[in-house]
Amino acid sequence: MGAADIWLGVLQAATLIAALVLLYRPLGDYMGRIFTSAKDLRFERGIYRLIGVDPASDQTWRAYARSVIVFSAIGVLLLYLLQRVQQVLPLSLGLPPVPEGLAFNTAVSFVTNTNWQSYTPEQTMGHLVQFAGLVVQNFASAAVGIAIAIAFVRGFAHRGSATVGNFWVDLIRGLFRLLLPLAVVSAIALIAGGAVQNLSGFTEVHTIAGATQAVPGGPVASQEAIKLLGTNGGGFYNANSAHPFENPTPWTNLLEMVLILAIPFSLPRTFGRMIGDDRQGYAIVAAMGSMALVSAFALSGLELGGGGTATQLAGAALEGKEQRFGILGTALFGTSSTLTSTGAVNGMHDSFTPLGGMMPMLNMMLGEVAPGGVGSGLYGMLILAVIAVFVGGLLVGRTPEYLGKRLGAREIKLASLYILVTPTLALAGTALSFAIPAVRADVEKTSILNPGPHGLSEVLYAFTSAANNNGSAFAGLTANTPWLNTALAVAMLLGRFIPIVFVLALAGSLAAQQHVPETAGTLPTHRSQFVGLLVAVSIVVTALTYFPVLTLGPLAEGLVR
Repeated sequence: MGAADIWLGVLQAATLIAALVLLYRPLGDYMGRIFTSAKDLRFERGIYRLIGVDPASDQTWRAYARSVIVFSAIGVLLLYLLQRVQQVLPLSLGLPPVPEGLAFNTAVSFVTNTNWQSYTPEQTMGHLVQFAGLVVQNFASAAVGIAIAIAFVRGFAHRGSATVGNFWVDLIRGLFRLLLPLAVVSAIALIAGGAVQNLSGFTEVHTIAGATQAVPGGPVASQEAIKLLGTNGGGFYNANSAHPFENPTPWTNLLEMVLILAIPFSLPRTFGRMIGDDRQGYAIVAAMGSMALVSAFALSGLELGGGGTATQLAGAALEGKEQRFGILGTALFGTSSTLTSTGAVNGMHDSFTPLGGMMPMLNMMLGEVAPGGVGSGLYGMLILAVIAVFVGGLLVGRTPEYLGKRLGAREIKLASLYILVTPTLALAGTALSFAIPAVRADVEKTSILNPGPHGLSEVLYAFTSAANNNGSAFAGLTANTPWLNTALAVAMLLGRFIPIVFVLALAGSLAAQQHVPETAGTLPTHRSQFVGLLVAVSIVVTALTYFPVLTLGPLAEGLVR
């Protein structure tokens, strides 16, 4: 890899950072206005009448949580049914119904904003199921994540309140005022860049090797836009954003990274505006940004350095990477997708160098808070901020306070339980895959492509991805088996909704409190010292939980080579 390629990679990263900086204030302010406006648009009022919702009536955290769960459960059922009756639907392309276990896994996957795909999309689902099922859930699951984050912010902003907002209002506004307009503009930009958007069926094409291959067209650009904006990740094609119909050129690759990161990196600005202190938003985004930069540099360096004699002799670790993106474009995209809950890929993470492949896992193990998924990244980082303030309070020997709210035993217990959910699911799922004799035999014989430490990494990556609602994978793992379809679906469901319940319970507890005035002993949470403390807590509390199992997988593989 030459110096020119490295400089192009650096220019791409600098352009990405500049775009996010430019979007931070206008997009963050716009989202703040969306969720604080007292006005309902005319068509929104029509939707509220249709579903029987009073937009002026706020909900307690329990009612808000019930609404989230009911809405999501209906989404799972409808998407499952669409897949099971696919063969009788228009635009099915002659494809059969999706098998029961796979349909359940996929329905759970898209409703939980995970978009884990244990199948080849273009050979499994027709156009109608793709755009009426998967794309609809891409919008809905992203809007749910944003709504939860906004409800949590209200917990800090409200004083002596029994409510945290109205889920249905937050959902409708997030869908129609934010996600849909941005997705339309983004889809048009992707079409201009060469992404496919049609309703054509399979076309026979001749490969360079002289073989023939059936490649379908489809409504690709529209699905691509919301899969990225909503940090969803499910591709129209099996190759995902490595496919030229989804991601044709280096500049569309850059655009797709901007779409992935724009909303999550701008939500801290929304947080600052809603609580009336922009400095708090800057502190949160500084912690997110510093961890993202370190991760991007680490993955780029590990991939540039190669992972063994073969890659070093070849000049670079280019296996599984598209030439049009190169090593740095692939590393930056992989960092962006796994630091958020996107899971989209423009290269095969399974083909990364052993230590390079560990970095996407670590990104997810951080809890996807740098900047995390739409909504989930912000509320995840705010949970870590609560823990950081508690640690700071212990150091100075006083009751911790954050943004004028006291953090007592109830608040810290809820924050701690939130932190424990995803590591428990990821590690338990991995352990059970090898501890149960019958399951282990199936996993080792059917699912794992490369036995040994790399095989463990494939399974660990899968459960880490599912529990954190990411959706990316080490593609060497065959996951369309009864055990993995079921176990990963359970990890996705519990990893999505148990933390949401804890977040909403904490929001309700905070909203009920009156504001506590600042004193000389109050920990300043807008300065660089707090940013450093928050980053340290994020690393110690989350990523180090996984260190023992990492020594058995990617670290063992990397050190051997």
